[in-house]
Amino acid sequence: MGGNTRLVLRLGTAQTLAWASSYYLPAILARPMAEDTGLPVGTVWMAFSMALLLSALIGPFAGRAIDRFGGRPVLATTSLIFASGLALLSQAHGPVMLFAGWLLIGVAMGAGLYEAAFAALVRLQGEAARDAITGITLLAGLASTVGWPLSGWMEAHIGWRGARLGWAALHLLLGLPLNIGLPHASALPPPRPHEGLATDAPPRAPRHVAWVLAYVFAATWFVSTALAAHLPALLMASGLSLAGALAVGALVGPAQVAGRLLEFGGLRRFHPLISARVAAAMHPVGVLVWMAVGAAAAPVFAVLHGLGNGILTIAKGTLPLAYFGPVGYGRRQGWIVAPSRVAQAFAPLLFGALVERWGAQALWVSGGLVASAWLCLLYLRPSLADPAA
Repeated sequence: MGGNTRLVLRLGTAQTLAWASSYYLPAILARPMAEDTGLPVGTVWMAFSMALLLSALIGPFAGRAIDRFGGRPVLATTSLIFASGLALLSQAHGPVMLFAGWLLIGVAMGAGLYEAAFAALVRLQGEAARDAITGITLLAGLASTVGWPLSGWMEAHIGWRGARLGWAALHLLLGLPLNIGLPHASALPPPRPHEGLATDAPPRAPRHVAWVLAYVFAATWFVSTALAAHLPALLMASGLSLAGALAVGALVGPAQVAGRLLEFGGLRRFHPLISARVAAAMHPVGVLVWMAVGAAAAPVFAVLHGLGNGILTIAKGTLPLAYFGPVGYGRRQGWIVAPSRVAQAFAPLLFGALVERWGAQALWVSGGLVASAWLCLLYLRPSLADPAA
């Protein structure tokens, strides 16, 4: 097995664990936790939103640490923080421990999810990291497929507290050894003082490109998170039964994996901007098809939405690399994706209010947001990046 394959398997497995035990955890354990502690379920979701907001603040600092020291020490530390936060949550009997546990997990999310893994790869491989980034997202795309059933199984057999402890143990027994085993990257001198999105090296593309990418990722992540929470409700508002809604919703995950395979198999021959444009067009097209045909076209929408979302996840790592290069990648990436974390934090609440008021017509809002991101990508040009990118 080649060294790059081992690296992808190692990081991809660790990322699957990290996503399954954080981002995808409340969907299964929020309600049992609320019922047992006597807290409103909305309070549990609020703690999760606070974790996402904190992760946005942590991201740039974690990226800067990876730029300097490499991914191994940072990602290994997040395994310990994930385990500590999950263990703390398992002991929660009120809001103080609930928020403390989720805030710890928020620190780990800011320094231990995709952006950190992408930065670790770029620190090791530079411009050649695109294929490895795609490979990691292929594996971690199964986080909900693995995480939801495993969380449900543990909750059924050992309760929600035992499930939290089970995930904590997996971080110590599996995630920590995987991250410690990453290749060593030699430490670099500390960067010079800089502000905003600037780095210690001259950017290869105009600075406004970073702000455009930040908006694109924030808009698309808002919609991705909103749909993850509310797609079944939208489908039922269109007239589908609960069983039908769940069946259609189940198409999104495999479609995301198919999108990543499409990127790996064909689209990687092109500039990542081309892949991102194709991906960003899929959700608005799916909305138009759904609105024109009705609920019968919901499976088409689910597949298009999943395909686009899968490719855009890769674009979050490859577009900043193509435009700005590997120097200072981690810190710049942290700044670029920080608005996305904030958008994620508020997406379920805001989009849920739209669904309650407008039903399936709320999709016009999500379609408009992603269409605006697509227009931003049309505004960018591959020539803005270094020709070698």
